[in-house]
Amino acid sequence: MPVTLGSLRPVYVVGVGLHPYQPLSETPYVQLGLSAARDALTDARVPWEFVDSAYVAKALLPMAVGRPMLRHLGATGLPITHVENASASGSAAFRQACMEVACAMSDISFVIGVDKPTALGSRAEMLTGIPNLADDAIVPFTHFALLADAYAQRTGCSFEDIARVAGKNLRNASLNPFAQRRQAKTLDEILGGKKVSGQFTTLQCTPVGEGAAAVVVASEEGLRRAGLGLERAVRITASAARSQRVYTDPTRYDEMLTKETVEAALAQAGVSAGGLDVIELHDAFTVEELEYLEAIGVCGHGQAAGLLKEGAFDIGGRCAVSPSGGLIGMGHPIGPTGIGQIVEITRQLRGEAGVRQHPDAQIGPAHMVGLGAVCFAHVLQSL
Repeated sequence: MPVTLGSLRPVYVVGVGLHPYQPLSETPYVQLGLSAARDALTDARVPWEFVDSAYVAKALLPMAVGRPMLRHLGATGLPITHVENASASGSAAFRQACMEVACAMSDISFVIGVDKPTALGSRAEMLTGIPNLADDAIVPFTHFALLADAYAQRTGCSFEDIARVAGKNLRNASLNPFAQRRQAKTLDEILGGKKVSGQFTTLQCTPVGEGAAAVVVASEEGLRRAGLGLERAVRITASAARSQRVYTDPTRYDEMLTKETVEAALAQAGVSAGGLDVIELHDAFTVEELEYLEAIGVCGHGQAAGLLKEGAFDIGGRCAVSPSGGLIGMGHPIGPTGIGQIVEITRQLRGEAGVRQHPDAQIGPAHMVGLGAVCFAHVLQSL
């Protein structure tokens, strides 16, 4: 029977750092990454020389970006591994570091995500040699626009109800100095924006920009070696990862994959969806948040839009959903996004989220989907 993270030695997040997510600029990625890296190491109070291994997540930058960036922290000879898994690249890198520490291959591991948008063009088609991977393929925003139509028909909610996801997450992002979008918007402003596909306007879709996020994970042995205790540590009690399979309703594969993955993570952690205090959720498009909250059991099917309208998912509500601003407000630089979720959950569980602090936050999962084909979920708990 496969072992789980919870059955191995405990692993803790002990340091977090971010470079603000922002539109594409002339700032070199090395500068973006080092800003987040130094903040995470300072937050952990762990010298770079004590770090045993490093994982670097990216999706848009060229190969092997870690070495030119991390050498500025010191050429210690530690192993560096690069991870690419679409939107879930950062989540996948974080999982690798957690498993390495849990298995005692390392005592302290460093995870960093950094990315900058580039023009992809038709690279995928050129590399595979297949002109069209699927004749009926549609771009992601149209896929989710169609799902929004289906969700509205299935549940009876309105498109205004779906757009309230953007209202909440942009409001949260306006309180976050690291967010790409830092202005709260009214429902009229959100609905009146430029149309992207179907009922979706620009503010109901995530912006893809640049940025960096970093975390330090450690065992108790690693902390002792660094002369540190568990005072500011947050334990990672579950890590689950799955990929898409054949579902009875193939049009809702993102939702089905999320359900399987998050349920596995909650089972590992021994917690129920009803007991979650704070969630960082993949919300590249507004309808995703509603579908995923119902899929993982935070509420019943068809109830998410109503509860959102009542404020149940606000900071201070029943369960704070994406207090960072989520992908819609915080932004989505791809490689760092999953690690940025861990940063926000850690700050919430430490009680260090400032004006975004959800009261008495004790348990928080982070969830990411990568191109609809892979899904990751981690559960963090305060000590």
